Amino acid sequence: MNNNNSKSQMPSRFTNPSIFSWIVLIVFIAFFIHGMSGSNITFDRLIRGTFNLGQFLAEAFPPNFSRIEFIAQSMLETFGMAVVGVTFGIILSFPMALLCSRNTAPNMLIMSISRIVVATLRTIPDLIWALIFVVAVGLGPLAGILAIIADTIGFCARFFSERIEEVDPGPGTALTAIGASKTSVVFGAMVPECFPSFVATSLFGLEKAVRSAVVLGLVGAGGIGIELTSAMNLFRYDEALAIIIVILVVVIFVEQVASRIRLKVI
Repeated sequence: MNNNNSKSQMPSRFTNPSIFSWIVLIVFIAFFIHGMSGSNITFDRLIRGTFNLGQFLAEAFPPNFSRIEFIAQSMLETFGMAVVGVTFGIILSFPMALLCSRNTAPNMLIMSISRIVVATLRTIPDLIWALIFVVAVGLGPLAGILAIIADTIGFCARFFSERIEEVDPGPGTALTAIGASKTSVVFGAMVPECFPSFVATSLFGLEKAVRSAVVLGLVGAGGIGIELTSAMNLFRYDEALAIIIVILVVVIFVEQVASRIRLKVI
């Protein structure tokens, strides 16, 4: 008797999938099969690729640090590009987040337009932004900085906006009741509550920008990416490995520093 009752109270392990679930599954399988057939994956190519990778590693070791001065200079340029780009991006993200938030936007039309702008900035990959800005302002770090600004606004403004919409309305209502302006409510009630989240998101933005800045150089937007492209094109694999090691050290260093700051703030 008791066993029957306990069985009837157990949740069912499997439920019948809905029609929407079947459609999603079929579309996913169709794209998967199309992707596999279009990739031309063959056993011969995998074997040849493994052999070529072994040859690359054999020629890359030991890494060649003879041009470490130029590599360090390019890495410094990359890091500076990321810091400048992410700083301007974070500063611009704050007003964009206020315009995107339901509780701070002046009206629904401005909120909708702002959200479309932020979604567009976020949807286009940073590499595409770099190509666009290389065409606009020419080769060099400026194109990379502008690409990072666009990418950072798309990333940070969204998370800033989501956090602003989650604030407790109580302090803001109290300030409004005593005659505080909208600006005073934002900086007196909302910003203090959102500050730890803003810092954490900004640090993630910095980590993302450092990694992006490395890749942006591959399309001519300045930095260490140009050095890496030149080394690979000239088959100087030992120098390319040295550049990759320097990039790894800097990225890991930035992530560790950001993690420590995040732990202290949150």
